[in-house]
Amino acid sequence: MHSDSTAQDSSAKWRVRIAFFSLLVFLAAGAYAAVELGKLRDGAAARERQTALQAVTDSKQIDEALKQHPQNRLLQLIAMATKAADDTDAALDSLSNDLAPSSLARQLNLGMASRDQLEALRRDLKTADATASTALPRYTALLKAELDSVDAYARAHVDKDTAGRLLDSIDRRHAEITAVVTKMLEARAEFYRAYDNYVAVLVREYGTYKVDNGQFVFPFQHAVNRYNAAAQAMTAAATRMADLDRERQNLRTSQPEQWTQLVSGK
Repeated sequence: MHSDSTAQDSSAKWRVRIAFFSLLVFLAAGAYAAVELGKLRDGAAARERQTALQAVTDSKQIDEALKQHPQNRLLQLIAMATKAADDTDAALDSLSNDLAPSSLARQLNLGMASRDQLEALRRDLKTADATASTALPRYTALLKAELDSVDAYARAHVDKDTAGRLLDSIDRRHAEITAVVTKMLEARAEFYRAYDNYVAVLVREYGTYKVDNGQFVFPFQHAVNRYNAAAQAMTAAATRMADLDRERQNLRTSQPEQWTQLVSGK
């Protein structure tokens, strides 16, 4: 009996050992499967990024790329963010146009303008100067609205890391736009002041000058000097405005590169 009991105990111990060993093998197999699954997921994510990257850099037509890969979440995100950026750029342009005095839009002929019309233009220019000097919050509000909409979409459709990279990219773009717009508004206010000074010369000399082949002709040199100085200052301010406008337009062309960095995970 003792021998049988010992044999049974030994058999039980071996069964326990075999079961424990089987559990270890099962756990190891499970861990291996998890690792392999992780690799597959990483590979799928990498392929998805590569598909999006290829679509953006080769065709540069996000809508067309989406037709070919309608389930690609990165392309969906890029399409949404691109539309939001385009809408913001259009709103920024519209706001800039709204800041311009109405009298400028009417293209008043200064050589044929009456004194009252010149005085009205000066009032418009002073108002435009004040408006441009305080307009920055209106621009930044448009940028914030874009960021908020993309933020909500990104967090609902892609992983946290991708959303974070996108939002960081937009933050950098908005910082660049804000810096350029700040300089643009300063240049615009300077232009309105220079233009006001230019018109002020015409008001002061009204009735003494004539227009010959589109050129103002003044009877006294001191008036010529004042006019030339005012015209040069206005031209310089207009040139600076044009340069800054081109700088802002160039920011738009850099956007595809930002999307490339996004989808490549850089």
